[in-house]
Amino acid sequence: MIKLLYYLKKYRVAAIAALVMMLIELTVELAQPYLISKIIDNGIQQGDLSVVWLWGGVLVGSAVVAFAAGIASSFFASHASLGFGYDLREKLYDKVQALSYAVFNRFTTSSLITRLTGDVTQVQDTIFMSLRFMTRVPLVVIGSMIMAVVVNPKLGLLLVVMVPVLLVVVVWMIKKAALLFRNVQRRLDAVNGVIQENLTGIRLIRVFVRMGHEIERFAAYSGKLMKGTISALRLTETTMPFMLLMMNGCIIAVLWFGRRDIITGNATVGEVVAVINYLLRTIGAMSALSWILVTFSRASASAQRLNEVFDTEDVSEMAQGEEEGKTEHTGQKTQQSTAQPGVSLKSDRSVRAEKGNPVIQGAVDFRGVGFSYPGSEITVLEDITFSAKRGERIAIMGATGSGKSSLVQLIPRLYTEDQGEVRIDGNDTERLDISRLRGAIGYVPQEVVLFTGSVRDNIAWGREDATLEEIKEAAQRAQIHETIEKLPNGYDTQLGQRGVNLSGGQKQRLSIARALIRRPSILILDDSTSALDVATEARLLDALEELSCTTFIITQKISSTTSADLILLLDDGRLIGQGKHEDLMDSSELYRRIYESQYGEGIPHVQSIH
Repeated sequence: MIKLLYYLKKYRVAAIAALVMMLIELTVELAQPYLISKIIDNGIQQGDLSVVWLWGGVLVGSAVVAFAAGIASSFFASHASLGFGYDLREKLYDKVQALSYAVFNRFTTSSLITRLTGDVTQVQDTIFMSLRFMTRVPLVVIGSMIMAVVVNPKLGLLLVVMVPVLLVVVVWMIKKAALLFRNVQRRLDAVNGVIQENLTGIRLIRVFVRMGHEIERFAAYSGKLMKGTISALRLTETTMPFMLLMMNGCIIAVLWFGRRDIITGNATVGEVVAVINYLLRTIGAMSALSWILVTFSRASASAQRLNEVFDTEDVSEMAQGEEEGKTEHTGQKTQQSTAQPGVSLKSDRSVRAEKGNPVIQGAVDFRGVGFSYPGSEITVLEDITFSAKRGERIAIMGATGSGKSSLVQLIPRLYTEDQGEVRIDGNDTERLDISRLRGAIGYVPQEVVLFTGSVRDNIAWGREDATLEEIKEAAQRAQIHETIEKLPNGYDTQLGQRGVNLSGGQKQRLSIARALIRRPSILILDDSTSALDVATEARLLDALEELSCTTFIITQKISSTTSADLILLLDDGRLIGQGKHEDLMDSSELYRRIYESQYGEGIPHVQSIH
């Protein structure tokens, strides 16, 4: 929790103002019982109404001051806590975005969502309570003890003896409750994970008629969350009855000894009333302590979870590259915004080249590359060696799990190879600025990802400054332009959640258009033409020829490989064949079997299919 207070530094003026206003409010409130004792002893007991009116007026004036100070304290505390929460959430999101893909996978998506929302909100609310109430509670207790001793040392001593006993119990309770609430947050992550899976796969659940099963599974996880929460709250709530028992016993003792001292003349009625008043204020503070205990325990657990993300160590070059990418991207946007409408990305590359950043041409070399996923001992790729010249088309084939997607993910450095080298234009990718490397790559993942917004927004997501003409050009190359024109609002048509109002092939082509708008030097299509018919795919491949980019196509279709400059045949992470279509038809039995399974035996192979 202490580490996160760094983000409060920016709002220290508001935080200090909140504390000052709270202290003014508290000081006035602590003085009020003393004023009441004066009214009783010097006014009512003596029958002097002038004293009653004098101190009564002071009492009313002090109440107004306390009210105004309380309002001001709440305002400044809200400003500081909300600003703190905004900055904390932004920095946490930046940290998540900067994590390398390997490190990112250490956290589940549902857990990161919970941390960015619930955990940040919990800490934010605790900051507000700390400035407004948590700091006030111990000061009320300490101030009440001091004032009780000042009014009557003998009676005040009873309060001084009792409070430390209660504090020992409270401190023990806070430590115990923090562990329980940490477990509650983990169970909340699990519940969010089930919710996310169910909402994402709702169609499949209904088709397979598994609603009952998923409801039971959700109930099981939700039940564990309920039991964990009950255990934590049961512990914290038992503190309140114990504290009230102790405090009420103390009140009885004050009344008992106070009556005796009044009879003997060692105390006045006003002093006994004042001490009782301070005891009641202490009871009020201790009553709030139960609520504060729950909040602070939750915040402690949430703060630890946030620090887990902040303290996650990542490859420094990766994180640095992401930060540099933000700076470069900002510079590009500023410069591109001054360009004339219709200027292609090729001209933008020329501008950047003139600034001293060499343009990535797109030649790719794998030299003895081996790879295993972080935390796994299973070898995914082994001794992969091939060369792809600038502008060539490389088709990658192989059975499921042969390492095709893993291979292409090494090119934009989503992962880093364990052995060997991946080189772009003769340069080791680990020495290239990652933002410049990825800025030259158009990537279409195997799982289509569309964002909330219009068709135009989704294509322009690949390059924010793209004009409508460039967007349409990219859509035409991706063979989706005519389909978009038939939509109710054309390019301004709003997409449903995850593109639910589009077919699989339409979503794939829209994702391809988003990659093409970048005019990349390297284009990666990770099995992203699987939903296209042969004719549409052929037109797409013809359109890609005009871009002069190095294209990697993961495919199971021979129609996509016949015109390729290089075909890579993978089997269980090993490269068992490479060459053109004719070469593999002559040298690879596996490739021939794939060809015959799609076109039948005895059919002569073709150069290309259009």
